[in-house]
Amino acid sequence: MKFDTPAGTNPIDQLKVVGHPTDRIDGPYKTTGTATYAYEQHKAAPNAAVGYIVGASIASGTIKRIDTAAAKKAPGVLAIVTYENAGKIGKGDKNTARLLAGPKVEHYHQAVAVVVAETFEQARAAAALVKVDYDKRNGVYDLDAAMNAAGPAGKEKDKPKTAIGDFEGAFASAPVKLDATYKTPDQTHAMMEPHASLAIWEGDKLTLYTSNQMINWGKKDLAKTLGIPEDNVRMISPYIGGGFGGKLFLRSEAVMAALGARAAGRPVKVTLQRALMMNNTTHRPATIQRVRIGATREGRIQAIAHESWSGDLPDGQPETAVNQTRLFYAGANRFTQMRLAVLDLPEGNAMRAPGEAPGLMALEIAMDELAEKLKMDPVTLRIVNDTSTDPEKPGRKFSQRRFVDTLKIGADKFGWNKRNPKPGQVREGRWLIGYGVAGAFRNNMNMKSAARVRLERDGTVTVETDMTDIGTGSYTIIAQTAAEMLGVPLAKVNVRLGDSDFPVSAGSGGQWGGNSSTAGVYAACVKLRENIAGKLGLDATNAQFVDGSVRAGGKSVPLAQAARDDVVVGEDTMEYGDLDKKFQQSTFGAHFVEVAVDAATAEVRVRRMLAVCSSGRILNPKSARSQVIGAMTMGVGAALMEELVVDKRIGYFANHDLALYEVPVHLDIPHQDVIFLDGDDPMSSPMKAKGVGELGICGVAAAVANAIYNATGVRVRDYPVTLDKLLPGMPQYA
Repeated sequence: MKFDTPAGTNPIDQLKVVGHPTDRIDGPYKTTGTATYAYEQHKAAPNAAVGYIVGASIASGTIKRIDTAAAKKAPGVLAIVTYENAGKIGKGDKNTARLLAGPKVEHYHQAVAVVVAETFEQARAAAALVKVDYDKRNGVYDLDAAMNAAGPAGKEKDKPKTAIGDFEGAFASAPVKLDATYKTPDQTHAMMEPHASLAIWEGDKLTLYTSNQMINWGKKDLAKTLGIPEDNVRMISPYIGGGFGGKLFLRSEAVMAALGARAAGRPVKVTLQRALMMNNTTHRPATIQRVRIGATREGRIQAIAHESWSGDLPDGQPETAVNQTRLFYAGANRFTQMRLAVLDLPEGNAMRAPGEAPGLMALEIAMDELAEKLKMDPVTLRIVNDTSTDPEKPGRKFSQRRFVDTLKIGADKFGWNKRNPKPGQVREGRWLIGYGVAGAFRNNMNMKSAARVRLERDGTVTVETDMTDIGTGSYTIIAQTAAEMLGVPLAKVNVRLGDSDFPVSAGSGGQWGGNSSTAGVYAACVKLRENIAGKLGLDATNAQFVDGSVRAGGKSVPLAQAARDDVVVGEDTMEYGDLDKKFQQSTFGAHFVEVAVDAATAEVRVRRMLAVCSSGRILNPKSARSQVIGAMTMGVGAALMEELVVDKRIGYFANHDLALYEVPVHLDIPHQDVIFLDGDDPMSSPMKAKGVGELGICGVAAAVANAIYNATGVRVRDYPVTLDKLLPGMPQYA
């Protein structure tokens, strides 16, 4: 099915099942411990051996020698794999660095060996006996120092630079100007479940149980890395304990499990130990961002520029921190540029809302600072600079843009009118109180997605697609879609996900998963409806699927009757035309935050949070709210504590575990309110939905930082906003 015209009325619009707050189907399995994650597939491989990865202890250089003699003699050891005996190892299309080092070492903790033993403890003990001699090379680890050498980022098609009008002239003549630089640190995904895989070889065919967000990407890259046909690889990932982009791509534990299993001659499971995750896998790269805005005295932007510097390994990609600035606010004269420095740190790549999340951390503080210069309310400034068209392509309208509504509704609900515009003026005992606001923006992306839907002989419905559920609620919204389309209760729908033997879906990432995967299920259900109607001798065009029956031409036939003799199958793929080129598809929101800052110690406590989101039809308000409050929590972490600290001498992230990489805990997070604005988007898909899981993090950190400024008068432009950055400028404590 091709979606190339705006969606009209369709069976989803009945909203008998879709659009209702629904408990997650997988919830009982996860809360009772019966959901089987990658490392727990005991039935599939009751005799699995255990692999333990040895990571490189240098950041850049070459391996001179690997001594495995002592490790091989250790109790329980079955095999040890290094580049010397692994055979020819390639590199996946989605990987920047090779997943097995040798002889070249590209970053710290890059895998150099896997030790396979009967038990985890034996493998770990033997791994400590592996001795590696290196020829160390001096690398580049400091983004600030490498900034001037940074070159244009990415390929021309990725638009590393855009220029509209005469920014320099308009900025120079603007009555009110802002020119400020902001910094965001390296961050890690810190998901609950570590990277884990179980590899089983049967002849030359490999089955890999793993934790991966994008099954088809992973399957292709695993085959390419191992040099085997794609058809010889089956990848299975039914449950994923969080990913946030860190499991979008094939990672080393999957490759090492496969290599270890081949060498040991039996199934092998590998989990990447937490202390290796931060340096062995990917992370959100640090940025340096310069924002310049020129405005009239009435607050209308006449010139806006956003430049970003980030770092990555050779052939890596930039953190696209300027993306939202190209689309968010009006202004005739515009300039954006991304520059990329070559660093020898671990690979920089996607983390929840790549681009917009760190970009808005800068842009939305800049808007707050501009409002102060103008003596204008920050909400009003954003409203004044709203636009109904793409600022870089004024002839292209937004398919739906309710940014102003999110601001107005949020301000009213939050009690924004109680905010004191003068910083540092509101106290409650020893606490300084402040309010902050920030806009939220995240593009809506549609991805081709397929599914197979089957009417079983007992009248139940089975949905199969390689879509994954990373805690987002995919199982549930897919079941809701099938139930709505076929007129059956939710309890009669069985959803099977995360298997490369199933039709290829959009996968989970970029907040495209929910809308795209359900659109694929919609297409398959349309095909199944046609096949069912044909079996029953009914006109498919006018057939209605209601309450377990099919009605057409004055007749009503039980749905199950169509499968009385054999199952009925519908399989199709949702593909997209050029509506996204004719209309800019984006999601919008506004975040409001209240903080209290201890006047003596500068301790920050977040007291209230509100998110107002406009992102098309909400398929399941319960799981959508869960997504948004989780994203808001991550935004608090980005604002106040999260930072991978670079040891610039050695070239690695020093705080590479959850003891030292701080994330928010329950006591850090207050009650969070979420409001979803009504408004289907027929330009998006037949579901008329858009993504929301990443919109929720966009702008949160800036709202917190702006609230801290309102409370204290201390403006911090270098995240996270920690005590040492606040204390020197705090008001005199009395």
